[in-house]
Amino acid sequence: MPTIHPVVDEGLGNSAYVVELGDGRALVVDPARDPTPYLELARWRRLRIAYAVETHLHADFLTGSRELAAADGAQVLAPRTSRLGFSHRGLEGGEEADLGGLTLRALATPGHAPEHVSYLLADDGRPQALFSGGALLVGTVARTDLASPELTEPLARAAYRSLHQRLLSLPDDLGVYPTHGTGSFCATPAGDQRTTTIGAERRHNRLLAAADEDAFVAQLLAGFGGFPPYFLRLRDRNRVGPDLLGRDWRVLPLLSTDRVRAHLAGGGLLVDARPVEAFAAGHIPGALSIALRPQLASWLGWLVDDTQPLVFVLDEDQDRGELVRQCRTIGYDHLIGELAGGMAAWQDAHLPEAQLPLIQAERLDQPGVVLDVRQASEITDGHLPGAVTVELGALGGDRLPAQLPQGPVTVMCAHGERAMTAASLLERAGHKDLRVVHGGPEDWQRATGKALTRS
Repeated sequence: MPTIHPVVDEGLGNSAYVVELGDGRALVVDPARDPTPYLELARWRRLRIAYAVETHLHADFLTGSRELAAADGAQVLAPRTSRLGFSHRGLEGGEEADLGGLTLRALATPGHAPEHVSYLLADDGRPQALFSGGALLVGTVARTDLASPELTEPLARAAYRSLHQRLLSLPDDLGVYPTHGTGSFCATPAGDQRTTTIGAERRHNRLLAAADEDAFVAQLLAGFGGFPPYFLRLRDRNRVGPDLLGRDWRVLPLLSTDRVRAHLAGGGLLVDARPVEAFAAGHIPGALSIALRPQLASWLGWLVDDTQPLVFVLDEDQDRGELVRQCRTIGYDHLIGELAGGMAAWQDAHLPEAQLPLIQAERLDQPGVVLDVRQASEITDGHLPGAVTVELGALGGDRLPAQLPQGPVTVMCAHGERAMTAASLLERAGHKDLRVVHGGPEDWQRATGKALTRS
C-alpha cells in the first residue's frame, strides 16, 4: 500500500494528498495554489513531485498544479473535458496513466462538476486507494449547483449514477480520500472524519440509503446551503490557469498613514484582520473586520469582490504570510499592503478612530434587537427568543436586512468573530448604536438558564 499524506486546509475544509510512488517520486492530488506544504513534505521524504492530479475544476480554491509543474517539473493530469489552458495530459473515463509500477485509472464521475473524474490507484491491478474529489465524501457527496443553476438537478442525477454504476462496485475495504471535508461550503460532511472506505459509506452514507434516484436527488438538493460568491468565478480561472505566484509573494508592502488615508478617500476598502477585542477597542472608521483565523478567506470571499484593491491593518505579532496565503488561495491578488505601524501609527497621527463595544452573553438584557448572523443550519439548533436571523454572507455589499429597525442592535454569532464582521458592515452603512456579543447562544443559555428557540 503506497504511503499517503493528507495536507489539510482547515479554513476551506479541503484535503490534498501527497502519494509516495515508491521510487523516490510522488504525486499530489488536488493541490491548492501555494505549493509550499507539498514541496516541503516532498523534501522531508526525499521525493520529487512527478505528477499533479486534478479531479475537477475547483470552485473554492485556485489550483496549485501549475505551480508544481513550474517548481518541480510535475506533469499535470486532469479530466480531458476540463480543457485546461496550461500544459497537461487530459484523461477520459477508463484511461490509465502508468506511474512506473503503479497505475492511476480515471473513473468518469460527473456530479459535483460536469467534468469530474475520480482516480483509482492500483498496484498490478489491485486497487489501493480511491481519490474521489467530490464524488463521494464522508457521509455525503459534494453539491451539484456550482456549475450553473440549469445543471443542478441533471448533475445530481449524474452523481447518483456515478456512485451506483462506478464507485460502489469497488471493494468494501478500499480507502476513499475525498477532497472536500468538514468546513467546506462544497458540501456538509458528517463529523470530523476526512477519509473513509467504500464499505463504510455503503453502510452509513445517508444519501446511499436513498430508495431510488428521485429520492437521492430530492435529499441532496434539500441539503444545499449558501456558498460564497467567489465560487462563481474560480472554475473559469482554474480552467485558464492561475498566474504563477513568483518570488516574495507573501510580502505585504508597508504603507504610510497618508497612503492609507488616500486609499480610503478614493473609496478603497480597508480590512482590519486584528482580533475582535482589538477592533472593538479602536479601529479606523469604515474598516471591515475579518479577524485573521483559518476562516478569513471564506468570509473575505463572501463579502468582498476580488477586483477590489485591499489594504490591511494587523497587530505586530500576526502572521502576514498566512493572511496573504489565504487571500491568494481564493484568487484575491489585489493586495496593496498594510498600514505601517498598525493602529498605533494611526493613533499617533491623531486621526479619527471608532469603537464597537463588546459585551458578554449574560448581559444580553439590554434594549434593542439581537441580530444573529450564523448560518441557517446553525440557527435551527437554537437561537435567542425574538432574535432577527440573517446569515453573515447576506450582509455583503448593500444587502442589509430590511427587517432590522433603527435603534440599538446587538450582533451575535457563535463566538464573536462573525458578529464583529457584521457589526463593522452595519457601521460602514451608517448604523450608530451597535454592540457585539463575545460568545454565542449557548453561552447565553448557560449564563441565564433560559431556553433557546428552536426552528
